Amino acid sequence: MLGSFGQAFKVGDLRRKLLFTLMMILVFRIGAHIPVPGINPEAIAQLLSGQLFGFFDIISGGAFKRFSIFAMSITPYINASIIMQLLQVIVPRLEELSKEGEEGRKVIAQYIRYGTVVLAFIQALGMSFALGKNGAINSPGIGSYLIIAISLTAGTAFLMWIGEMITEHGIGNGISLIIFAGIVSRLPSQIAGVGQELSGGIIGFFNIILFIIIALAIIVAIIAVNEGQRRIPVQYAKRVVGRRVYGGQSTFLPIKVNAAGVIPIIFAMALMMFPATIASWSDPNSTINQFLNTYFHFGSVAYNLFYFLLIVFFTYFYVAIIFNPMDVAENIKKYGGFVPGIRPGRPTAEYIDKILSRLTLSGGVFLGLIAILPNFVIGLTGITSLWFGGTALLIVVGVALDTMKQIESHLLLRSYEGFVK
Repeated sequence: MLGSFGQAFKVGDLRRKLLFTLMMILVFRIGAHIPVPGINPEAIAQLLSGQLFGFFDIISGGAFKRFSIFAMSITPYINASIIMQLLQVIVPRLEELSKEGEEGRKVIAQYIRYGTVVLAFIQALGMSFALGKNGAINSPGIGSYLIIAISLTAGTAFLMWIGEMITEHGIGNGISLIIFAGIVSRLPSQIAGVGQELSGGIIGFFNIILFIIIALAIIVAIIAVNEGQRRIPVQYAKRVVGRRVYGGQSTFLPIKVNAAGVIPIIFAMALMMFPATIASWSDPNSTINQFLNTYFHFGSVAYNLFYFLLIVFFTYFYVAIIFNPMDVAENIKKYGGFVPGIRPGRPTAEYIDKILSRLTLSGGVFLGLIAILPNFVIGLTGITSLWFGGTALLIVVGVALDTMKQIESHLLLRSYEGFVK
């Protein structure tokens, strides 16, 4: 991996792409330190303290707790993309656009941009009113709320543009790399916090060694699940067209164990934030607030169980949207293929659906365990300064693997070009 990265800087075109990507990430990190006007930093730090907002703070690279212009990070864009994917199943016009090739994808991308701005403004306006109610705004009022909402919306729109520029002119998926950079940027300060806990006698070297062992084991597990797939054998019959013979080869249909990625966790996290939002808006002495803080607070048994079940549910839901066994079976049948021992058509679709259901259950359980992992790691190691979120680790490993694969594919393409010349 490091060898491929070093070779990439020796290729002029690839070096320019990598430097452009690094420059865009630098711009993102600078923007994460530009504060939103009219905000009381001390009140924000007190209001957003605790582990509940830890995941969002990590994704934004610390911009959430600083409440900078990038405080909402790229979350509205992700939500808009997910909503658009769901609408493509429901709205016939969007489904037609998704099948029209490059032009259709450009139109859908434009809709996602509009949706991102709308969702970002609504979310920013809600955050402004909540902050004003909790005394985190210096001069509460309609003007202050609008300035804060517009600043946050502009920050999200700018991040969306940076992500698209990285995708177009750089290396890797721009949106994923922004999230990756935000997570990685928090590591130095968190490691420094672990050093303070060690020097203060709160934890010992055994705790750190145990933490490292757990981290390495989980990284191996994430790589194994991300790369894991079930290969269904497919045989294509021979066809004679004129004097030529087509088909007759054996291939396979790959189905990933974790086909949904981190989307189910993001869905579930958004829903799990809803009770906390209600609690922050209601009277601290109200019945609903006391109930949520007693039985449904972050880290409780009820919270973790419900969070786990939601992730498994959304894993099935999302995979059902992006993968249609009937369409796959019809395409195999259309090109003269069949699964050995299974009749073409509906029996093949049922066979694929059976395998997909088992893999989806395995992937959903794995994602659920990864999501609730921080509570167990903190309990085992006693380390609280280093936010060891399994979700964050899943994103980091996935983005790193995908980016290195793209770099290696570019290097392989250059090798072939040199061979042909």
